[in-house]
Amino acid sequence: MSVDHASTRLIDGYARGDTDLATDEVWALEAHLEACRTCRDRLSAAVTASAPAVTALVGTVWADLEPRLAATATMPRRRRLGARLSTWLTPTTVPWLAMVMSVTLIALLSDLADPGTGPGSREVSLVLLFSPVLPVLGVAASWARGLDPAYELTASVPRAGLALVLRRTVAVLVLVVPALFVGGWATGVTAAQWLLPCLAFTSTTLALGGVVGVTRAALALVAVWATVIAAPTLATGRTPFALQTDGMPVWGLILALGIGVVIARRGAYSVLGAHR
Repeated sequence: MSVDHASTRLIDGYARGDTDLATDEVWALEAHLEACRTCRDRLSAAVTASAPAVTALVGTVWADLEPRLAATATMPRRRRLGARLSTWLTPTTVPWLAMVMSVTLIALLSDLADPGTGPGSREVSLVLLFSPVLPVLGVAASWARGLDPAYELTASVPRAGLALVLRRTVAVLVLVVPALFVGGWATGVTAAQWLLPCLAFTSTTLALGGVVGVTRAALALVAVWATVIAAPTLATGRTPFALQTDGMPVWGLILALGIGVVIARRGAYSVLGAHR
């Protein structure tokens, strides 16, 4: 495809239904056709020239459907709004986000109730300990095959790739990060101590999700964090190096690497495997 319009080869091949067209080319063309009337007209002309039988069939079907469509009521505004919101969050994500908020609140109350936890204390803050993995649970729920009843339809549309994954991830972070900010402020934890691990874990989940699926990547990372960091920390009551200020550059590097992998493998999120 050129910068402005699809190539003649791609238009003609798509009109004929050629099976040798690359998948990414087909998806890119379909996404381009949504916004380019010129290419839609070229495609229509190509179909008319190369597949007259298809044109005749479409005309027959349209002649039968047009009167029915004219009599069909317009979709209510509330339903249209719900369809737009589904690109940001799925209905099944709401209970997961409620659970994440509840865990954050419980961790905050536990920190405030423990007089040994606070600024200058050597004991670990539960808000700080849970902050890296809480957004990951919401991200997994927003892009999970088993939790999204419309996942097949979602994954089949031209714009169901990285843009949709990032949109739903941002929606989760917009809800979770403010709650963590309040918890960190109330317990005296600096923003960098929880924000960098939070974003690094989220980007790593998406990076691994392009290989093994977002849900599997999230569960694996949560299990590793619980085993390697959370359990020993709760046993000793001391803040681990991973959550101390000296470890923040490492989290920054992990965040940058995760973002780089996501960008490099952006095409991997356009297949059903990303829902695993």
